[in-house]
Amino acid sequence: MQNPNITILKTEILSDNWYTLNKVTYSIRKKDGTEETQSREAYDRGNGAVILLYNRVSRNVILTRQFRLPTYINGNATGMLIEACAGLLDHDNPEDCIRRETEEETGYKITQAQKVFEAYMSPGSVTEILHFFIAEYSHDMKINDGGGLEEEGEQIEVLEFSFEETLKMIDTGEIKDAKTIMLLQHLRIKGIL
Repeated sequence: MQNPNITILKTEILSDNWYTLNKVTYSIRKKDGTEETQSREAYDRGNGAVILLYNRVSRNVILTRQFRLPTYINGNATGMLIEACAGLLDHDNPEDCIRRETEEETGYKITQAQKVFEAYMSPGSVTEILHFFIAEYSHDMKINDGGGLEEEGEQIEVLEFSFEETLKMIDTGEIKDAKTIMLLQHLRIKGIL
C-alpha cells in the first residue's frame, strides 16, 4: 500500500554509468496538514543477498577479502575489506543468487541456505534491500578455489577464521563491513556458534 502522504512529482536520471542515480522530487504532507516539496538523490543498484558460511564442528566461518574503492577514498588505507559473501540478485530470486555467489566467490557449493532477515543498508541514499542468509559448510563442499569472476574484475581472497577470532576482529576494527557484523552477531545472539 502506497503512502497517501507522498506524491512523486518528478524523477530525473543524473547518472546511469554504473547503476542509476536519480533525483526524485516529491510532495510530502506534514503532520499539520500542509504540503512541502522536497527533492533527494537515490542510488538504485538493485537488490542483493549476503551469506555467512559456518561450521558447527570447527566453529569456523568463511569470509572474503577484496578491494572496495568507496572505503579506500574514505580513509581505508589499503581499500581491502573483509566481508561475508554477497552479490546483486541480477533478476534471480535471493536463494538462487546466493547459491551462485557462494560458488563464484568462495568455491563452496551449497544446496540449502536459511534466510534469517532482510534489511535496508543505507536507506537515506540507496534503494537496495539486502536478503541475509546463513548456511553450514564442510570442506567436502569445496568444488573450486572461488575468487569471483575474472570478467567482472573480481579478485576475491577466501578466508577461514574461527568464530571467536571474527568477534575480536570486530572489536579491533579489522572487520568493518555492516552486513558481515550483522550476520556474525546473528550467529552469536541465536547461539548457533
